[in-house]
Amino acid sequence: MRRVVVTGMGAITPIGLSVDEFWNGVKESRVGIGPITRFDATQYKAKIAAEVKGFVAKDYMDPKTAKRMELFSQYAVAAAKEAIEQSGLDMEKEDPFRVGTAVGSGTGSLQSIERNEKRIADKGPNRIEPLLVPLMISNMACGNVSIYFGLKGKSINVVTACATGTHNIGEAFRTIQYGDADVMIAGGTEACVTPIGVGGFAALTALNTTEDCSRASIPFDKDRAGFVLGEGAGVVVLEELEHAKARGARILAEVTGYGATSDAYHITSPSEDGMGAANAMIFAMKDAGITPAEVDYINAHGTSTHHNDLFETRAIKIAMGDAQNDVLISSTKSMVGHLLGAAGGIEFITCVKSIEDGYVHENVGLHEVDDEEEFSLNYVKDHGVSKDVNVCMSNSLGFGGHNATLVVKKYVD
Repeated sequence: MRRVVVTGMGAITPIGLSVDEFWNGVKESRVGIGPITRFDATQYKAKIAAEVKGFVAKDYMDPKTAKRMELFSQYAVAAAKEAIEQSGLDMEKEDPFRVGTAVGSGTGSLQSIERNEKRIADKGPNRIEPLLVPLMISNMACGNVSIYFGLKGKSINVVTACATGTHNIGEAFRTIQYGDADVMIAGGTEACVTPIGVGGFAALTALNTTEDCSRASIPFDKDRAGFVLGEGAGVVVLEELEHAKARGARILAEVTGYGATSDAYHITSPSEDGMGAANAMIFAMKDAGITPAEVDYINAHGTSTHHNDLFETRAIKIAMGDAQNDVLISSTKSMVGHLLGAAGGIEFITCVKSIEDGYVHENVGLHEVDDEEEFSLNYVKDHGVSKDVNVCMSNSLGFGGHNATLVVKKYVD
């Protein structure tokens, strides 16, 4: 089985428009949540979101190209650009059919749907934008990354709601392991802070309706009351080890395990016994050839909903067994909200940076762990922890029962 390493990372987030800006924000426990500015949210139950601030597409691509992309695709291309530049990958020296793309989005462009529904209502169906379909569909983030950078290998868009980013990185990992590509650009992207996005999740009673931004996304806290909608993109360059070494690439970390399951239980709730997510972790650890005692940190899905945090806690206990109290646990969503299809990409980057810097961030806003007896894990609270981090796991759980876990290790030749 071929070894797979990380050689580049790119991030567009509510707390920074690059990996360095994002990670500095993480270490400062910065919260990127604020009042919604994308539209007038006065009549909406949820009035806050984790919006990306200051993003200008022409800073990453020419204006003509940007106009042919919706925001979720622009975020993906921008993050991929940073990742590819960090990796030092030179496509003029690569066989383009050996470099693939796996970048997903949970929703695609809600903006284009809203725009064109209004056109139909106001002017009739003959005034629909000619490019509506290629602007709207979720695979166009992957397609645009592939086109923009000339990547002619496998090009896939795994869509599993909130597990999208993790599944895309996992499938890219498998693609390289089994020799179908030497390099994969992988991750997730999302831009759904729109009237239908906010309204839809609020109608589902999934969003926290508080206007206190410091107490809105508080995973594992007894006062948690729903997630905060976020946006952005997290994209990484995965590469076969010998290919990376041959071109002198700097290796950031190694991906060693991937587990994926389905709850087969409910369209929005994880299974109450936690067995779906637990088995994703168990399968990932088995794939990586490690024991629970070797895991230093779990980046939890940690959405700040009652069901997710409780059932994921149960899952971690099952998967980790006797090591459950030794592993550090935190959720990056406490700072950036829930990026949906992009969440797994950003959280994977968090794991790599935790290994690089020897730092595990806190659950920002976690004041009092839920008083239910089951919440007895080592949730990082009050401040981050500086320690040697060798092995991380990243969990993602998606509506529909999709579970995915990745294992990332410190690279050792």
